[in-house]
Amino acid sequence: MSLSIRNQIPGTITSVTAGEAMSTVKVRLAGGQDITAAITTDAVKELGFAAGTAVRALVKSTEVSLATGPVEGISIRNQIPGTVTDVATGGAMGSVKVSVEGGELTAAITKDAVEALGLTAGTSVVALIKSTEISLSV
Repeated sequence: MSLSIRNQIPGTITSVTAGEAMSTVKVRLAGGQDITAAITTDAVKELGFAAGTAVRALVKSTEVSLATGPVEGISIRNQIPGTVTDVATGGAMGSVKVSVEGGELTAAITKDAVEALGLTAGTSVVALIKSTEISLSV
């Protein structure tokens, strides 16, 4: 199956904590970073997710936020450090490509945010992704 989601990073499930309706799935990405995805318990069962399962973490570019350093005092647990490799801006929006260990992420953010953060190739950033915005595929 082909997808329009460009952010696809391979990893391996390290643990699954099942709830009644939702489960949290911890994944170690190919670059060694740990992330958490919150998905339905039905999906966990149907896809046979368990520790050791190889998966791809999928994230729409509109769901990736960027910061110029680690952020504290926020509920977003998935904070992946990286380096900006490319920035393209239009009238209102920007597309920022970020190299992370084991892959690449693209963030779709406003042009104002690109300018305010001073994002250019070589800028160190942290990609912020809510656990509810990560999908997993096998």
